[in-house]
Amino acid sequence: MSDQNPDWRSFLPLAGDVECELEALEALTPEALGARARALRAEAHGTLITWSPKVFIPLTRLCRDTCGYCTFARPPEPGKRGYLTRDEVLAIARAGRAAGCSEALFTLGDRPEARYRAAREELAELGFESTVTYLAAMAQAVLVETGLLPHVNAGVLEPDEIALLRGVSVSQGLMLEGTAPLLFAKGGPHFGSHTKTPEARIRTLASAGALAVPMTSGLLIGLGESRRDRVEALLVLRALHARYGHLQEVIIQNFLPKPGTRMAQAPAAAFDELLWTAAAARLILGAEANIQAPPNLSFERFPELLAAGINDWGGVSPVTPDHVNPEARWPERERLRQATEAAGLVLAPRLPVYPAFAEAPARWIDPAVRAPLLHLSDASGLARDDAWSPGQARPPVRPPAATGRPPRSLDALLDRAAAGQRLAEAEITTLFSARGAAFDAVLGAADALRAATCGDTVRYVVNRNLNYTNVCSYKCGFCAFSKGRTAEHLRGAAYTLDLDEVTRRVAEAWARGATEVCMQGGIHPRYTGQTYLDLLAAARRGAPDIHIHAFSPLEVSHGAATLGLTTAHFLTRLRDAGLGSLPGTAAEILDDSVRAVICPDKLSTAEWLAVVREAHRVGLRTTSTIMFGHVEAPVHWSRHLLALRDLQAETGGLTEFVPLPFVHAEAPIYLKGRARRGPTFRETLLMHAVARLVLHPLVPHIQTSWVKLGPEGVAEALRAGANDLGGTLMNESISRAAGTEHGQEFEPARMEALIRALGRTPAQRTTLYGVPPEPQRLRAFQAAPLEPLRMAAAAPRRALEVPA
Repeated sequence: MSDQNPDWRSFLPLAGDVECELEALEALTPEALGARARALRAEAHGTLITWSPKVFIPLTRLCRDTCGYCTFARPPEPGKRGYLTRDEVLAIARAGRAAGCSEALFTLGDRPEARYRAAREELAELGFESTVTYLAAMAQAVLVETGLLPHVNAGVLEPDEIALLRGVSVSQGLMLEGTAPLLFAKGGPHFGSHTKTPEARIRTLASAGALAVPMTSGLLIGLGESRRDRVEALLVLRALHARYGHLQEVIIQNFLPKPGTRMAQAPAAAFDELLWTAAAARLILGAEANIQAPPNLSFERFPELLAAGINDWGGVSPVTPDHVNPEARWPERERLRQATEAAGLVLAPRLPVYPAFAEAPARWIDPAVRAPLLHLSDASGLARDDAWSPGQARPPVRPPAATGRPPRSLDALLDRAAAGQRLAEAEITTLFSARGAAFDAVLGAADALRAATCGDTVRYVVNRNLNYTNVCSYKCGFCAFSKGRTAEHLRGAAYTLDLDEVTRRVAEAWARGATEVCMQGGIHPRYTGQTYLDLLAAARRGAPDIHIHAFSPLEVSHGAATLGLTTAHFLTRLRDAGLGSLPGTAAEILDDSVRAVICPDKLSTAEWLAVVREAHRVGLRTTSTIMFGHVEAPVHWSRHLLALRDLQAETGGLTEFVPLPFVHAEAPIYLKGRARRGPTFRETLLMHAVARLVLHPLVPHIQTSWVKLGPEGVAEALRAGANDLGGTLMNESISRAAGTEHGQEFEPARMEALIRALGRTPAQRTTLYGVPPEPQRLRAFQAAPLEPLRMAAAAPRRALEVPA
């Protein structure tokens, strides 16, 4: 059998299989059936219930079919257009985007030009030969001009049409509805509707599978079919998914009679039958399946659907009605949340393509739609649940407090973390997945642990950032700071600093109350280890007593290699020349599968850890960092934290942990459509909180970055386990180059005002968490304005460069 021309009969179950499945299901009481369905849901989905924020775009209501229950499809009307125009489509999509939607659901009649001359004429007027080609153009317009992700329900299609739509949408849909012969017999709901036959529908679903299209399908129950018929249809869907793995969700939809249709007097599907069928779908299709039941079609009883083992509410629009069922209004999002939490579950928005498919884009997602998909995704492949991104001036908003209580299993996990036990990778990933009451519990536990470990004092250091060159031979995908021949369009020109300017800036920093200068730069191809020693000497000339916090592990490795020294020998020379400590940057994500994507030519995970380990051995302490929110997943965060914990258990040399949210705006990997737009604020708070729990008691200080989060963001992080505000910086260049809007300096008076507003006690510190000299502390509050920076364009053989 060819996958491009599948034999639909091969997916029909044997009669004996249907009878066996039905007998097993009907042997269970309704209570037992529901309990088994819920247990299976919990096995694969935990407590998560999803929904898709969408706009409903009814591209055309013309249809060649004549279903006995449908009010969506209408015949042509004189003087009225049968298709939405491009402007009308985009107006709906833009309204959805403004309301926070991520899905543009295109629903339309099946190939109306096959039946109506008016449809053919209007399509010709629009410049298209078919409804499907017009749909593809409109989906493309929505994708490009609004960023919403199209999900298309276009009816029965040929393989080439499915392929065309795959290039402009992330998923497609076609309800199987049912396979019972009575549905197609004379007088039946589908009589005369040739596209509703099992043959046509199964063939389209199979073709979509062969083309790797994530598909939505499902049943419409209550049309006169029996439970046996529904079991047969579910087994057909199971067989399709077993072959192709492409059924991302199965909808169990209940029939509602509508005035003006042939079935206006037919009884609605019984609610008990809806519950039975949803639970049966879970048992037949398995734990991993996504089972959906539209909440609006059950009106006030919709919360009861959760007892049948569903894990998705489907698309719910804050903008447009359900045009197929206009009599049934969508429940508001808050009502969905309340109903979900009342059942001990947690609600989260999703994309029109489910995470399992979004996280395997090479197989399931056309290259043309991968970038828009990433831009709307969070780290778990679900929809971003806020409009914030790191570096933006827009204040972030902490998720609202949830009702109910978190899973009991979480209590034991948090207790073990508070006791200082090493958690397993899977356990840490569970903490990172926390939403609703579990999210509140994780943040609460982290903040309580912060209070017990560090008290209510929030520390900060008065320092100056000094980035001595932005010329770099490495091509990290996330970096907008480094310059090279191919990066001239990014912010700022290439430069190096003269040694005299280094000395001047350090002296000025000391005069303004700084106790630290933090020096880092690009890996200039002409620099050697001697360059770094010269930088230390220049800084020492500016302020002999200042603490020099300088050189990432990558710079150390580069310097050692250029001098032909071991890492330990070079670190010893740096220490003896005045280096006080190292920033634990260039860590990004300590997982080589991620590093291969974002910084393939940089140090490996083992190499980064080796340099930091050697620094600790020669008496140089370091910070530690993570740069998160780009291409990685929560499991990679877990591995990163465990690598740092294990290193600290061995050496004890880490002073603090600093989460650095990815700033996307100017990052090359984002501009190329290959990264998310930073973490969500929920993920950002969890990073601070989970780090506090996982690294306890080995790393006592968790720092939050005002450059990335802004004042409102760091205030929330300080309520989520963080206890340190980092440095005042004076000159911030790297995040600013990436697009952050939070300025270059956070003066001590402002820092202390923010800390006091939280009911905490501010305290200046030194780099290594000592007490700064009192004269220096006072100078920080009386600092004169900074002198203009003296930049030198990068040119061959400047003072800091070594001849080739």
